[in-house]
Amino acid sequence: MSIGGYFMFRKFLKTLPQADGRSKLDWQNYYVEASRHMWTDETRAFLDKLVQPVPKPFRDVARHSIAAKIGEVALQSGEDRVTIDHCIEGYILATPPRDYKSLIAFLKKNNIDYTKYRHILEEAK
Repeated sequence: MSIGGYFMFRKFLKTLPQADGRSKLDWQNYYVEASRHMWTDETRAFLDKLVQPVPKPFRDVARHSIAAKIGEVALQSGEDRVTIDHCIEGYILATPPRDYKSLIAFLKKNNIDYTKYRHILEEAK
């Protein structure tokens, strides 16, 4: 019960407006919609693979927030398609630093090369 309350409270915090007048949830929705046309079957399948460690009840929410961060990275890169590199970088950026140990273990277990983004992981320490 308390775990559910914790996640509901976190969701509530995401709806509060930031300095720019938009909430974190607004920005997530914006990036998901703005990058929707950029996704390929390969990158969608890769996103599904990345969210596999997330418990099933929370997987859809995690998929949405990770997809938003990946979309943001892809849009900022100026490319016309979401790539596997965008997915890896967005996945790392969307993951809270407290979970980096399990993130790295998951990437290693699945033979996903994240060395290009090691600096992101080290900045959070």
